[in-house]
Amino acid sequence: MTAFSYSVFVRGGPVMWLLVALGVTALVVFVERALFLHRGQIRSTEFLNGIKNLLQKDRLMEALTLCEETPGPVAKLVKAGLRHAQDDEPAMRFAVQEAALAELPVLERRISSLAAIAQIAPLLGLLGTLLGMIQTFWYFNQGGSYATPQALAGGMWEALLTAAAGLVVAIPAHLGRHFLAGRVRALVQDMEWVGNELLRYLSLDHRKDGGRAP
Repeated sequence: MTAFSYSVFVRGGPVMWLLVALGVTALVVFVERALFLHRGQIRSTEFLNGIKNLLQKDRLMEALTLCEETPGPVAKLVKAGLRHAQDDEPAMRFAVQEAALAELPVLERRISSLAAIAQIAPLLGLLGTLLGMIQTFWYFNQGGSYATPQALAGGMWEALLTAAAGLVVAIPAHLGRHFLAGRVRALVQDMEWVGNELLRYLSLDHRKDGGRAP
């Protein structure tokens, strides 16, 4: 940060430091969640086809091992279904749904904090604006009829800078929250599709083929 930019930043007052802390927090949360969701996104069709091929060869343990080695909620969903492949269809469906319900909070973890930051940052900016205007009128009142523009400029700087900084933090946080929510929806759709396909295969095709129970 150059001397000029730092001097401008300081004119925003103490609220600017709160906004910086919120901005850093939002950035850390977004990067961590984006990387986590990226690791959990797999090629569901290819993965499920590999599981089916192993089951057709009666290699259930290898299928379970593949689920263990594959990251993401889809693999955990398939693993839950394979562990109950010998049960009837309602029992298998319950196991898959239970695994899905356990994974949803993990996927959505800390995303709500971005929404909170997007809501709080403009309010802090508004607080800084009000404090700056209060300071401006206080200087004006102290100066009486001879208040100089230099004396009044400090409060105006604080009012404008904090309002702008609040929006600078809130807008990316809001966009980041929507981006992460979209990634979560994509993973949930993959989980739903894989769960239905696995149940259909285990309850119909696999048993017709004489697949052995685990």
